[in-house]
Amino acid sequence: NRDYNVLLENYNRSLLKIRHDAALQGRIKGGNEAVLSAGKPQKEDKPEYVSIAEGLLDGRTSPLLERMQEERSRRKRQYHSLTNACSTSLQQQPQRKINKGDKLVDQFIQDLNETNDIPFFDIELPYELALKIFQYLSRKELGRCAQVSKAWGVLAEDEVLWFKMCQKEGFHSSASVSDSPCWKSTLRDCRRSENAVRSNWKNRVGSISQLQYELGKVLCDVSSCCGYVVAGYTSGDVRLWDTLHWDSAASFLRPSPAMVDVTPRPHVSHVSVNDGVAAAAYDDGCVDVWSTETGQEPVHHFQVPGRVQTLSLSSDSPTLATAAGLDVRLDQPDDRGYWRTLCQATLPKPVGSMVLVPGSGGRRGDSGPLVALSAGETVYLLAPEYQEPRVLHTVYGHPVTCLDASASRAALGVKSSGWAMNDGGNKIQVYSLDTGQSEVSVGNAAGDFSCINLRDSPAHLLVCGNKDRRVRVFDLRSGSSVISLYAHHMGVTSVQADDWKIVSGGGEGLVCVWEMRMGAKLWEMHNRHPVRHVRFNASTLVTANIPDEKSPRGACITDDDLTAHRRHRGVICHYDFSEDSISQDHVLPICRSNYVESSGYNYNIGLAVPYDILSGSHPSH
Repeated sequence: NRDYNVLLENYNRSLLKIRHDAALQGRIKGGNEAVLSAGKPQKEDKPEYVSIAEGLLDGRTSPLLERMQEERSRRKRQYHSLTNACSTSLQQQPQRKINKGDKLVDQFIQDLNETNDIPFFDIELPYELALKIFQYLSRKELGRCAQVSKAWGVLAEDEVLWFKMCQKEGFHSSASVSDSPCWKSTLRDCRRSENAVRSNWKNRVGSISQLQYELGKVLCDVSSCCGYVVAGYTSGDVRLWDTLHWDSAASFLRPSPAMVDVTPRPHVSHVSVNDGVAAAAYDDGCVDVWSTETGQEPVHHFQVPGRVQTLSLSSDSPTLATAAGLDVRLDQPDDRGYWRTLCQATLPKPVGSMVLVPGSGGRRGDSGPLVALSAGETVYLLAPEYQEPRVLHTVYGHPVTCLDASASRAALGVKSSGWAMNDGGNKIQVYSLDTGQSEVSVGNAAGDFSCINLRDSPAHLLVCGNKDRRVRVFDLRSGSSVISLYAHHMGVTSVQADDWKIVSGGGEGLVCVWEMRMGAKLWEMHNRHPVRHVRFNASTLVTANIPDEKSPRGACITDDDLTAHRRHRGVICHYDFSEDSISQDHVLPICRSNYVESSGYNYNIGLAVPYDILSGSHPSH
């Protein structure tokens, strides 16, 4: 405002001086017209700031808009000159009837020419800066921007842009930009494959394989991770399957030399596997650890007094936690590959369940693995840097029935009794591992919670199974129940969920697949024994029906006819729902029978029609 007043004052002074000079020279011709003409300053004598002030007072706009208007007028004149030239050439040709659509096209072209004058399209940004802006757009928005102009089309097709979008959606997270010539096509193929796999899941389209080991007698325990499946049997044998390559050479894991001559061999009580190692515990307290790459001979062996009650292997590092009686120990290899015991502890009560916290097993600085374990009514946290186990949760007279942990939380099922039953029944307590404080309490069930899955559940969700036959999903942000399904009439024994489906196993032997949004059952499979293991990823599912009775009455396992007692052994099923699994080679043998075989099955023939391969298969044809 002050600069404007100064400009206005200077302008008034200049105006008075001009009037005074004109009056002295006698240039005033009389009347109001002479006064007004003398009042206007000469154009060449005005300072630049005076011209700007006059323009602002007269309502004129900035010079940029004036230049834009001149450019618009120039293009219109150029367009009209071209149109007149074309019309002149057309007049020399035979006259034809002017179509109304031609006028619309000309008007459309003129509108486009005016649209191109928008200053935003004339701004030249650095390519990296424009790419930084475009990375916040979605796939649909990028497609729209690619149709604006050629420059935007080049930006929308940038490989770095589509590479980051591919990783943002969860595909090829460990790849680099140079691994694919066209990341846009790669993302399209990944999404098409994902939709096909989801459709196969919903319609139960794929292959199924039963992982059997006849000489192993009765199945004791099963674990699966990263394509590996390990199983322990009452014969003392441990079998490993690589479902990604089906390499049978490394499938038999030999015991340590100290156990070779032991007869009878002890039963395998617990097994566990991750991407690098597999571990097994026996009834006599021996523990063997194998490498999944070399296989066969164990890389680590030790023995604890008493029977191993629980065994846990970290999902992302070769860290092993074992509990026998009141004693707990934690083992891990050093940088040279030599296994050593990180810590040992003795608890007041026997350990009921134990889990290694994901992401804590890496050897980073002074930070070591973290173990969450329950003993009676108390849940402890054990780490090498702790002087003694820390108490996370304890309520007298309310035992912990199940336990699971993610990278930042621990969830435990608490059995209520006595006066606590009036407070809503059994609950699940969720604790923060960083602060050690309770975050939320969910569930008001009459039955005991038998299984919890927190580490594999979507963010802010928890899925659990109960002995009251229901599968429940809770939202940890609000503490409310998202869905409750009546699933298994003999209680839920195992459960896992992702962003759209739930897979549950029950004591009656049923494996059920549920659609989470609708709460509807998609399909189910049944086997004789309780389902003790359920694990799935994007395209595969591994289930295990493990018998409760390891020495069934009336079944002589040592007989030569092992198939007569197969119903007592348990079964491991591997389902593959990927696109390349739908072929004739992956169809069950029961569905591939033809009339050439002297003997075969004659049921479930409706799953695959054998008449398609009859032509030329019989000698009489």
